[in-house]
Amino acid sequence: MRAEDGPPVEPLPSATIVLMRDGASGLEVLLLRRSPRAGFAPGAYVFPGGRVDAGDAAADAVRRVDGLTPERAATRLGMPDADPPAIPSYVAAVREAFEETGILVGVRSDSTPPPTATTDARAELVRNDLLESRIEFADALLRLEYRIAGDALEYLAHWITPERSPRRFDTRFFAARVDDGLDAIVDEREMTEARWITPGAALFGAMNGTLPMILPTVRTLERLAAFGHTRQALAALADATVPTILPGPESGPFAGPVPEARLPTS
Repeated sequence: MRAEDGPPVEPLPSATIVLMRDGASGLEVLLLRRSPRAGFAPGAYVFPGGRVDAGDAAADAVRRVDGLTPERAATRLGMPDADPPAIPSYVAAVREAFEETGILVGVRSDSTPPPTATTDARAELVRNDLLESRIEFADALLRLEYRIAGDALEYLAHWITPERSPRRFDTRFFAARVDDGLDAIVDEREMTEARWITPGAALFGAMNGTLPMILPTVRTLERLAAFGHTRQALAALADATVPTILPGPESGPFAGPVPEARLPTS
C-alpha cells in the first residue's frame, strides 16, 4: 500500500553527515553514489547517512561522546522527549560515515588523529566486523581507542520525507571537518563511488544531469556554496536556527530529478 492510499507512514529516525575538507579550490564535500539497486534514491549522489540504530543509543556508545551532554543535544536538535533521544543521532552520523566511507570523525583517546580504513589496517578490520554485524559501534570505538568529539559536529538541517512517500525518514543533518587528503573506501553493498567536490561544482553537475541528486542534497549544497573554507562554514552553522523541512507537492520531486538549483554566482 502506498502512503497516499492511507495514513502517512511513520518516518524512521535517521542521521546524515556532510564531511568537509579544505581543498585546492576551497571547501569540498564528500558525495557518495548510491547503488542502482538501492530501494531509496537509486543512483543518486548523497552524503553518508542512514537509520539511527538501537546500538547508537547504547550506554557504552553514548559514554564515548565528549563535549556534548544529552541535555545539550536535546536542546540543539529540538528533541526534549524523543525516543530514541537526541544524542544517538550524533552517534549514528559518525557510525554511518565510518561504515560507508571508512572515515572516523573526532578524536582518539590519545589525542592523535582518528584512524581511517585507508591508512590503518586495524580500522578496516573493525569496520568489516561492524558491517557484518559481528560487533556494535560501541565495540568498534573501544577497539580503536576512539572517542567521538560531539562538539566537532554542527547541526545543519532537519528533513522529513514527504507524507505521500511509501518510505519515510526523519533525518538530522550534521557537518564536520576532516583532515585534508583523506580518501574514502565505500561500502560496495550500498555505494558505488566516492567523490570530493566543491558545492558549486556539485550543483552544476546536478543541473546538467551528470550528478543526480535528491532535493535535500541540493539544498544543502546551495547553503554550503556560500562558504570558502570549512572553519567559516562550521562557525556559521554553530548557532544557526534549523527549521524542520517537510516538503509538500509544491516543492518538486524529493527523490527524483530536481527541477532547479540555485547555482553560485561566482
